[in-house]
Amino acid sequence: MQSDLFRRHVYILASMSRVLYVGSTADSHRRVYQHKNGSIEGFTRRYQVTRLVYFESHRSILAALERERELKAWRRSKKIDLIETHNAGWLDLAADWFPDMREQGPSLRSG
Repeated sequence: MQSDLFRRHVYILASMSRVLYVGSTADSHRRVYQHKNGSIEGFTRRYQVTRLVYFESHRSILAALERERELKAWRRSKKIDLIETHNAGWLDLAADWFPDMREQGPSLRSG
């Protein structure tokens, strides 16, 4: 059995207005923190895409990268169906990961 250290995660983030972003990472906690904090320049910071609404684990980096590419190629409606099958309320699955952020919200750095 492989250690979780070698697992890779594919995730979908959403903004409050449901702008979607698909990504992958070996460290979900760190990556979600970076998105919520606004420390990653680009799309997610610009559109405040900070809510983790879906994620899945893969045993290899290759499998996760293939899945990430697959999800990115999907129509928006298919991504929404995937999210709603697993998270009908579009809840932020990482809402309690960073208690200090709940009080102040994500950083709204301008880029």
